[in-house]
Amino acid sequence: MPHPRLKSAPRWRLLLRRTSEAAVRPGRFLTFATPVIYSDDSLWPRILAVLCMREDARQIPETVERFLDSTLGSVDSAEELAVGAAQRAGFDEDDVMKIGMAVRESMVNAVAHGNRYNANKKVRFSVANNRERFTVRIADEGDGFDYSCLPDPRLPENLMCTSGRGLFLVRSFMDEFQVRRLDPAGTEVTLVKYMVSK
Repeated sequence: MPHPRLKSAPRWRLLLRRTSEAAVRPGRFLTFATPVIYSDDSLWPRILAVLCMREDARQIPETVERFLDSTLGSVDSAEELAVGAAQRAGFDEDDVMKIGMAVRESMVNAVAHGNRYNANKKVRFSVANNRERFTVRIADEGDGFDYSCLPDPRLPENLMCTSGRGLFLVRSFMDEFQVRRLDPAGTEVTLVKYMVSK
């Protein structure tokens, strides 16, 4: 019979407890395979649990590529994939959070502004890392846009605008940021975070 306190605990707390129990045994590794439940407290406890095991990270090169629907659910999925890959690559908690936010902002742009939630259009999402770079590519099938024409959100006339800060934040969170138009249609955003040698 389960302990009464654990019976009422949220699922992530149970996973966190299992994580800490597994972490004390040498040579044990933990893989999270839970459905995405996006709320304020669902993602970060798992991130913290994995970060506690960072000393076991080996920085093994990894590539993940997905074709995602043009829905906000895909935004959550892409963020979780990128965060998981960043954890396995050995980034610290701050960098993992920055990568997650940059991917989320870029995915929202691809789904909402690029593909305009069109069910017939997909978003190509890929994450690749090696010992030097962590690279995320997000490509939509929309009409594209001219990045140089976006207004600067720091200018006085733009300070009270309710949107327009996403790409500014993405640029500030990542080490490299590139936007290119695809032929015949679409836009690809490339985000790079450098791996720091320990």
